[in-house]
Amino acid sequence: MMPRDDETIVALSTPPGRSALALIRLSGAQAMTIARALGVPPLAARRATRVRLRHPGSETLLDDAVATWFAAPRSFTGEEVVEFSTHGGTVVPAQVVAACVAAGARPADPGEFTWRAVRHGRLDLLQAEAIGDLIEARTVAAQQQALHALDGGLSRRLLALRDAVIALEALLAYDVDFPGEDDGPIAPARVAASADALANALRRLLATAPRGVVRRDGVLVVIAGPPNAGKSSLFNALLGESRAIVTPMPGTTRDAIEALLDRTPWPLRLVDTAGVREPADAIEQLGIEVSHRYLDQAMIVLACGATGEELARTMAAIAPQTTGRMIPLRTKCDVPSPSDPVTDGPTGLSSEDELRAASGPPLAVSAETGEGLHALLLAIDVAVEQMLHGDGVTSTADVVISRERHRTGVQRALEEVEAFRSVWGTMPSPIAASHLLTAREAISELIGTVETDEILGRVFSSFCIGK
Repeated sequence: MMPRDDETIVALSTPPGRSALALIRLSGAQAMTIARALGVPPLAARRATRVRLRHPGSETLLDDAVATWFAAPRSFTGEEVVEFSTHGGTVVPAQVVAACVAAGARPADPGEFTWRAVRHGRLDLLQAEAIGDLIEARTVAAQQQALHALDGGLSRRLLALRDAVIALEALLAYDVDFPGEDDGPIAPARVAASADALANALRRLLATAPRGVVRRDGVLVVIAGPPNAGKSSLFNALLGESRAIVTPMPGTTRDAIEALLDRTPWPLRLVDTAGVREPADAIEQLGIEVSHRYLDQAMIVLACGATGEELARTMAAIAPQTTGRMIPLRTKCDVPSPSDPVTDGPTGLSSEDELRAASGPPLAVSAETGEGLHALLLAIDVAVEQMLHGDGVTSTADVVISRERHRTGVQRALEEVEAFRSVWGTMPSPIAASHLLTAREAISELIGTVETDEILGRVFSSFCIGK
């Protein structure tokens, strides 16, 4: 998107179609002039005013609406902004937008209002991305994560990391440029300790990436097992509605069926797959191949079997196809199984400690009676927590990175700090410091800031120079 700040833009900011109200936004230096051309009287800032909108050429009445003026720079975009609340539907909003264009506005490009907000310093790049994530959020966890980023949580963390890089650069600059000052030379151990602390902080932030992705997209939970093992019934029971067809006939599920279960602490992407068996025809073969692809991506696999023997075969069949955590399920526990009486696992688990102690035996569940479903969801939660903290690195729960751009930028900064640490003491300081410059640039690119020379200013504020 090329800067065209001299133009005033207009767009419908609510979805088109039938609705009670619609919001139309004007932004730019001519916003009030264009509004006046539509018959809007002088407005007091931030005060909703009833207006009768007319076409600037024909004076045709367009709508009885409400207009609100936001004076620059105290607006979303940092520019002059006028918002019209009109009646909804298709015709009225379209006519008002057309009238604004006739009066001199330009139709806005996708995302241009938010882009102008970033350009004028009302938001940083991370906050702008958070707006997109908030709009796209399908779960409460994704909504809360986006709101925290929009509030500047991730931005503040990255700014603190950038400040730490600058502080480290300042130590080197002081040692090189002011070796004769009263404070004396900088101890190499002090520089090394600062670099180590910075690298650890970057690692902790980087470790939040899986958690951020799971909050945004959900935990991929694949239900796998032989035909007639109760997979589709379990799928429907967990969702609380009938999404998959359930019949006594084997092979009813020919394709993978996916649904999102919005819950706390983790939203679940449940997938019901075709039965694990030799395909009877080409169509069933395609369904099984799709199941294999889901198994390859799964974070959690619910291995199903109506009997202990069937469950053992299921786990042996799917183990080579997945790196996810398998949770064995003895399905149809409401149906007596005389031939397999001792393989039923714990069904009344109600705490995390009990679940952790219950390693080995399968969980017994029944989609028909609901028995064991609460224990199953708890087992999934515990497994997810264990997998996310498998590297032993814990992090602040609210500040996470959830986009690949964020992960790549933090990874690049970490690699540069580690490279600096590896050459510090063996190469001249100016050469080693080039890694810190690249690390600082990587973090700055994430936030979208335009840098000035901050390093020398930090040196003078941190040390008693020229006293």
